[in-house]
Amino acid sequence: MQTDNSSNFTLTSNNSQREMLLIPRSQRQSFFIQFSILTLLGWVVGGIASIALEKTIVETIPPSIFQQYLTWYSLGKSFSTNLIFALIFGADQAIVLRGYLSGWLWLLATCFGWLISNSVSTAWISYISAIAASSNLTLSANQTVILGILSTFLYIFSGIWLGFCQFLVLRRYTTNAWWWTFLPSGSFFFISILIWLLSLVQDFIPEANRTQILYLSGQGFTAVILGVVPAIGLCRLKKSPHINGISSSS
Repeated sequence: MQTDNSSNFTLTSNNSQREMLLIPRSQRQSFFIQFSILTLLGWVVGGIASIALEKTIVETIPPSIFQQYLTWYSLGKSFSTNLIFALIFGADQAIVLRGYLSGWLWLLATCFGWLISNSVSTAWISYISAIAASSNLTLSANQTVILGILSTFLYIFSGIWLGFCQFLVLRRYTTNAWWWTFLPSGSFFFISILIWLLSLVQDFIPEANRTQILYLSGQGFTAVILGVVPAIGLCRLKKSPHINGISSSS
C-alpha cells in the first residue's frame, strides 16, 4: 500500500514537472522544427522585402532631392528597411509561439529589440570604421585584428537588447527566464564563429562564384542559428505557476 502511494506520488511529480514546461515534451520535436523553419522563412522573406523596399525608396525618392538632408534620408531609408524586416521576422516566430504565449507581444518585442540591437551595433561599428578611416597612419596587422575583434564583440554584445525585449514578454509566462537576455548574444557569437570559419576556407572556393557562395552561406548559417538556438532555449523554459493556475481553472 505504501509502495503504491510512493509510485503514485512519483508519477504525479513527473506529470507536474512536464506540465510546468512552456513547451510540453510531447510537442518539443514539432515545435523545434516549426520554429526553426519559420525563422528561416522569416529571415529570407524579410530580407527580400527589405531589399525591395529600399529599391523602391531609391527609385521613388532619389537622394539627389535631399542633398541638404542626406543624413536624414539615409537614416529614414535604413529605419524603414529594418522595420519591415523586423516585422516579418518577428511575425513568423509569433505564428508558432502564439499557442504558448501572446503572439502580438512577441512580435512587438522582437521588432523593437531587433531595431535597437541593429542600430546599436551598426552605430558602434560605423564609429570604429570612421576612426580607422580618418587615421593618417596606415594600420598595422595587429591593429586591424584588434579593430576587427572589437567590432565583432560589439556586434555580439548588441544582442542583449533583443534578448531583454523578448525577456519582458517571457517573464509574464515563465519563471527564471533572466538568462534569455543573453541568449541572442550567444546566437550572435556562434554566427561570428561560423562567418570566421567561412573566411578561412574562402580560398578553396572558385573565385568566379566566391562572393555569392560566401554571402548565401553566411545568410543561411545566420538564419539557422537564429532559429535553432532560441528554439532550444524555449524548450527549456518553465511556465509560471500563475499561468498554470489559469490553465487548470479554465
